[in-house]
Amino acid sequence: MHVHVLGSGAGGGFPQWNCNCPNCRGLREGRIRARPRTQSSIAVSADGQRWVLFNCSPDIRTQIQAFPALQPGRAVRDTAIAGIVLIDAQIDHTTGLVSLREGDALDVYCTERVHSDLTNGYPLFKLLAHYAGVNWHAVPFDDDAGFQVEGADPLRFYAVSLRSEAPPYSPRRPSRRGNPAPGDNIGVLIKDTHSGASVFYAPGLGRIEPHLASYLQQADCLLVDGTFWDEDEMIRLGIGTKQARDMGHLPQSGPDGMLAVLRGAPARRKVLIHINNTNPILDEDSPERAQLAAAGIEVAYDGMDITV
Repeated sequence: MHVHVLGSGAGGGFPQWNCNCPNCRGLREGRIRARPRTQSSIAVSADGQRWVLFNCSPDIRTQIQAFPALQPGRAVRDTAIAGIVLIDAQIDHTTGLVSLREGDALDVYCTERVHSDLTNGYPLFKLLAHYAGVNWHAVPFDDDAGFQVEGADPLRFYAVSLRSEAPPYSPRRPSRRGNPAPGDNIGVLIKDTHSGASVFYAPGLGRIEPHLASYLQQADCLLVDGTFWDEDEMIRLGIGTKQARDMGHLPQSGPDGMLAVLRGAPARRKVLIHINNTNPILDEDSPERAQLAAAGIEVAYDGMDITV
């Protein structure tokens, strides 16, 4: 199975256009050793020919330009994208669909909750109906049968619900506290049914719930939430008022943080993705980055290729 990281940053990318935090300023001024990052998305394929896109960020055009496998090569106009799986309805994971409007109808796989938000609160699907349109495929979650994406055999996908709030624009989120429900956010176990290889992808993982244990234990590769290093990262930097877990992201540090979780997982490869511009692990010479390296944990970057 081939996994290509199209984008590895959190919303806003790195450096973020309006941010002057130590990381963003350091990268612009050349004072830290770090890589720029676009907003998170991956492409997965069993044969290197037909690819499943996970999320479709506002940076999708740049990401396709940087990855020839997704570019047209078989006809005057075509694509190697077999389908698009949305793990949630967040703007930084869905707005890129607009950039793909010139082709055939998009085969989009998402939960009913995500479909509802992208039809009502942020009527992206209604907008796209005026172009080639969207073929929606409902994604079952917490279902042992899983689902398939047409044209992407022998891959099979198993979605698991993760506790995370719907986007701020959602009609189901009338207050700042939100109204999280199953289907607002999912993680996906991607399995090659021929080789048996598997990847668990969860860029938005706010807590390790009991039903996640089997996914974390069975996957050969974990590609999971690397948004924040500290719980109070945004508050300490004077950028926000919420803690990491309140935003649906488990920080890496602390006795029950992502670093501790990954240390106990048997996966051959453990990779952090969806990295916020404030996270010190973006600085490749930082002590936090050294901690990850010592634990055998990798940091995703744009253009990273993983073979499982």
